[in-house]
Amino acid sequence: MVKCNNLYNNGNMKMIDERDCIKVFEHQRDLSVNPSSAMAAYYAAEMNVRRRQVLIELNGNAFTVQAGAMQWIAGAVKMTSGIKGVGDFLGKAIASKVTKESSAKPEYSGNGLVMLEPTYKHILLEDVAEWGSLVLEDGLFLACDSNITQKVVARTTLSSAVAGKEGLFNLCLTGSGIAVLESPVPRDELIEFNLQDDEVKIDGNMAIAWSNSLKFTVERSSKSLVGSAVSGEGLVNVYRGSGRILMAPTE
Repeated sequence: MVKCNNLYNNGNMKMIDERDCIKVFEHQRDLSVNPSSAMAAYYAAEMNVRRRQVLIELNGNAFTVQAGAMQWIAGAVKMTSGIKGVGDFLGKAIASKVTKESSAKPEYSGNGLVMLEPTYKHILLEDVAEWGSLVLEDGLFLACDSNITQKVVARTTLSSAVAGKEGLFNLCLTGSGIAVLESPVPRDELIEFNLQDDEVKIDGNMAIAWSNSLKFTVERSSKSLVGSAVSGEGLVNVYRGSGRILMAPTE
């Protein structure tokens, strides 16, 4: 059994979130500074620019992690490629080209600890089952329970990708377990919409995650060309149906 000193009891590493086997730590200050960088490090911490790390505590379960994200492993933890054969590799390679995600995401299983690399981004822990199916904007995925299925979903229409300034394909997570996401803004700044047979219109690609049950299109802000011109909005992203949306208004 591995014992880790100065991890859980580290005065500079504050645990800011926890869900199931996932713990999120935040370095309160950058202690490895010199006289020339001390001032910048001080003001960075004051403005909430801090490094954050995700610790995965494995207890007989398995987690899939973004390629290159692992920092260290402790205990009886086994790493596999996550590729189940040639066909699976080809499918994931194609998916990586259209979603900008890595084609092979390593899977860690067993009993022990897996610490991920520090990041200045903000960490979100989402229960995928609560979403039904969760669609992610490119670059958000960091890790997830290996019970969760990853697939590629296409936009409803080509116009929604071109006019909406979004990618044509996105990563979609389905199943039961926790997904770890890297957000450009903290949870406190995210606006969450819960739709019941309704719609939300957003000017720009500020939605970072949404339910796959929602239909996404791009439309004029007004039914008439004159109305769109007067409003100054032009085209907007429209999400219709029943589901949830996470929006980063200050990105």
